[in-house]
Amino acid sequence: MSRKTTLLNCPIDLVDSENAINQVDEAILEGKNFHIITINPEMIMNAQKNSEFLEIINSSELNIIDGIGIKIALKLRGIPCVNVRGVDFARKLTAYANEKKLPIAFMGAKEEVINKACDNFLKEYPDLNIVFKQNGYFKNDEEVILKIKEANPRILLVGLGSPRQEEFILKLKKALNASVMIGVGGSFDVYSGFVKEAPLIYRKLGLEWLYRTVCQPERFKRIFPTLPIFLIKCIIETIVKRIKN
Repeated sequence: MSRKTTLLNCPIDLVDSENAINQVDEAILEGKNFHIITINPEMIMNAQKNSEFLEIINSSELNIIDGIGIKIALKLRGIPCVNVRGVDFARKLTAYANEKKLPIAFMGAKEEVINKACDNFLKEYPDLNIVFKQNGYFKNDEEVILKIKEANPRILLVGLGSPRQEEFILKLKKALNASVMIGVGGSFDVYSGFVKEAPLIYRKLGLEWLYRTVCQPERFKRIFPTLPIFLIKCIIETIVKRIKN
């Protein structure tokens, strides 16, 4: 079990990649469904106005930190943590599936993107057992869920954007019996090579969001004022907790 804390009523697991993979391994051995959320400030802010999404975050098995904003908020409380980065952790899950010879599925993004991402993974892991792949542009959830159920993957990467991917995974949890599922957002764009990953220095400094915003200015409206408001709310919550204690 991992150490946990909360931010604005959202549970956060204080784990590093190794600990998270260990929990995945336990879930695989026990044959149970396991939902991983790569949680970031935007998700937490969305959960403040979307009670159903908040319930999904609270019902997932593991919420790993994916965003410098959360790391800053926890640091203000004196809580040390590691920014795992969802795009990196999903890669580790793919490597884990290859090592353990587990069937894996990929879904999300455009057709050419998901195909190229799968091709790149197969170049790195020639024996990777990809049992299902699907672009993110489908209308009938139940039809796709039935196909996934027939393919029976043990690891499933879902890149539909949040909260759509988390809502879809919730449906999958009711249909599957023993799968580890993770929402990966736009990671397939990176895996395919269609989107360039932020330089290492930006990633080490936790400034990947800044690099991506410079490269994609349209992201500015989505990030601001979400991040500042998130930090302000977290500061207020911290002050209130200290007063009560």
